[in-house]
Amino acid sequence: MAPQYITFESADGVARITLNRPDVLNSFNRQMGRELCDAIGVVEREQSLRAVLLTGAGRAFCAGQDLAEAAPVGGELPDLGNIVRDTFNPIARAIRGLEKPVVCAVNGVAAGAGASLALLCDVVFASTSASFVWSFAKIGVIPDTGGTFLLPRIVGLQRASALAMLGEKVTAQQAREWGLIHQVCESGDLIATAGAAATHLAKQATRGLGLTKRGFNRSLGLDLDAQLDYEEALQREAGRTADYAEGVAAFLEKRAPHFTGR
Repeated sequence: MAPQYITFESADGVARITLNRPDVLNSFNRQMGRELCDAIGVVEREQSLRAVLLTGAGRAFCAGQDLAEAAPVGGELPDLGNIVRDTFNPIARAIRGLEKPVVCAVNGVAAGAGASLALLCDVVFASTSASFVWSFAKIGVIPDTGGTFLLPRIVGLQRASALAMLGEKVTAQQAREWGLIHQVCESGDLIATAGAAATHLAKQATRGLGLTKRGFNRSLGLDLDAQLDYEEALQREAGRTADYAEGVAAFLEKRAPHFTGR
């Protein structure tokens, strides 16, 4: 059955996934969360798909949780932990666990879980009209979707606390200056620029890129000595790939490599 709340297209080794609830600024309900995880699962299983381009339909990237699904019913408060467990934690684990590059094109506002979602991706482009706001404090909750983990590691504890507690909007240019994103593009150039990056990555030694991502993930919980041992193991695995053999051969033969992601 075709997904209802995302679109999925593929070309040149890139899976383009678009959050597609533009009438509610692409905010998440449970179904959209499941569809996004399912799409990432397809990319993980399909050898021909070697990178992802993630963006949003309409004027927003993602406004986070659809509060219509998380509102009190009959005066009874919902269990927000269940929503995090069922929707946002699986998304975070799927994106960070996918050992293929995920390029994000933030085409408009990224709010709440939508802002955290962008940070989960490997390379983030944003349009000049994009903005980021960790708006959780405005309704009395905490930054989820990896927000409490990623924000202080990217911008430091002081700035992370200000972003989370004050809930002020961050422009795309500020986000770039603070290390939250990679590049700012004119709105009309965003998809082409981010898409070109995804296509480029899909043609690279994607096994090595995936092992790099695995190493970055692990580094967030290890000290230097343990990480050095982990790098040894990862490099051993990388050195046994067909892409490594091709890369060395291409270098010695003074030609462009032809990587296959194997």
